[in-house]
Amino acid sequence: MPPGSPSERARVRRKPQRGAYERATIDAILDEALFCHLATVVNGAPRVVPMVHARVGDVLYVHGSNASRSLKAALAGEACVAVTLLDGLVLARSAFNHSMNYRSVVVYGRLREVTDPGESAAAQRALVDHVVPGRAAQVRPADPAELRQTAILALDLSEASAKVRTGPPVDDEADLSLEVWAGVLPLRLEAGEPEPDPRLPAHIPVPDNLRDYRRPTKG
Repeated sequence: MPPGSPSERARVRRKPQRGAYERATIDAILDEALFCHLATVVNGAPRVVPMVHARVGDVLYVHGSNASRSLKAALAGEACVAVTLLDGLVLARSAFNHSMNYRSVVVYGRLREVTDPGESAAAQRALVDHVVPGRAAQVRPADPAELRQTAILALDLSEASAKVRTGPPVDDEADLSLEVWAGVLPLRLEAGEPEPDPRLPAHIPVPDNLRDYRRPTKG
C-alpha cells in the first residue's frame, strides 16, 4: 500500500476532512499518547482493554499477562488499537455544535507474539521508556521468571489512520448573534511534583528525567 494511502477500513469516513494518513502525523500521536485501547473479540463478545504501548519504527508493541484472554484472542484474529489525545473543549453557541479538539489514531491488523529474545528485550525497553524516557537504563530489567509471565505483541503500522480536529466552534450563522460565550478551553496533560516512595532512602534524589518530565508534543 503506497505511503499516505489508507486501506478501506482505515479510511476516515465521518468528517473525512479531518483524516490524516501521513506517517509523521500518526507516529507523533502514538508517541505522545501514554496508553492505547486494544479491541478484539473474546468468545464471540467484543472486548476493549487499555494497555501501555510503544512504537519502534513501523511496529507498535503492546504487552500484558500471558494469561490474558484478550491477548490470546487478539492473536487468534483481527484486532484494532486506538489512541486519543484531548487538546481542548470546543464550546459553541448551540448545544448541537459543541465538540472537542483532539488527535486520534486507529490501527488495524493481525498481532503477532514476539518470541525472539532480542526483539523482546528491545520492546521491553521501549515500553518502559515510552512512559518515562530514559527509565529503562535506571531500573532492574525483567528477570526470566517475570518475562515468562509477560506477553509482548507486535502490530505493523501499515494499516493506520489519524483523525484530528482543531480550531474554534463551527456555529450556524443564525446563532452568531446569541449572547453566549463561545470558544475553546485548552486542555493538556501536566506532570505534578514527584512523590517519593515512603520506603525510599532520603539520599536518593529525583532523577532529571522525572524532575523535567514532559510528554513529546505536536510542536
